[in-house]
Amino acid sequence: MNVLIRYQLELLLRSQRWLPPFLAYVLLMVIGVTAGEALLGAYGFGTAVLLPITAWYVRCTATAEPAAARACLAAAVGQPRVHLAALLAALIAGLTLGLTGLLAVWAISGRVAAKPHAADPPLRDALLAGLLGTVVCVLLGVLVGALCSRPVLLRSQYGIPASLGTAVLVLVASGSPANAVVRSLITASRTAKVTFPVAALAESVALAALAVAGAAVLAGRRTE
Repeated sequence: MNVLIRYQLELLLRSQRWLPPFLAYVLLMVIGVTAGEALLGAYGFGTAVLLPITAWYVRCTATAEPAAARACLAAAVGQPRVHLAALLAALIAGLTLGLTGLLAVWAISGRVAAKPHAADPPLRDALLAGLLGTVVCVLLGVLVGALCSRPVLLRSQYGIPASLGTAVLVLVASGSPANAVVRSLITASRTAKVTFPVAALAESVALAALAVAGAAVLAGRRTE
């Protein structure tokens, strides 16, 4: 499996398909985050942006190979493993981008929290909360991408609007782990009290694992 994941990552890099999501992420961060802004508030925006960007990376890895090359690889190792490797490659790409964003925001941020006349919470707590939020939104981005691309969604022309719509829904739905982590970061910035979204992390891990496993199994059945 490690070889397959490495192959998918190399294919993503060499195809240049990683570039449009990366540029979109950079553009949104430049628009939404200003130098000197409170760290926790910036993390709230940054984690939200990661969800649709990671879903975009799933679409990139799921469609990076020519049909003939993918068929040959599937014949050798099985379509479920090929699709699983593509989804895990997108997960790695999203996490890498998210961690880079965390460090960049930390470098340009001002105070940890935005609440005036209040002592800042510890920096390590803010960094940990931002890291947890990043992982949650990347996992849910993989979930959205897996559900809105082949083999789950057979008509590829609907993939982009379905991904965008589902990503927005996951972000704004009150019971969503993504909504919980974004709200917790923004609230922490306003109150100077950091909370760690452990429950949201556990839920996102479970949901993403189910979606990825289901998509991989379905990939095998729909190509048999």
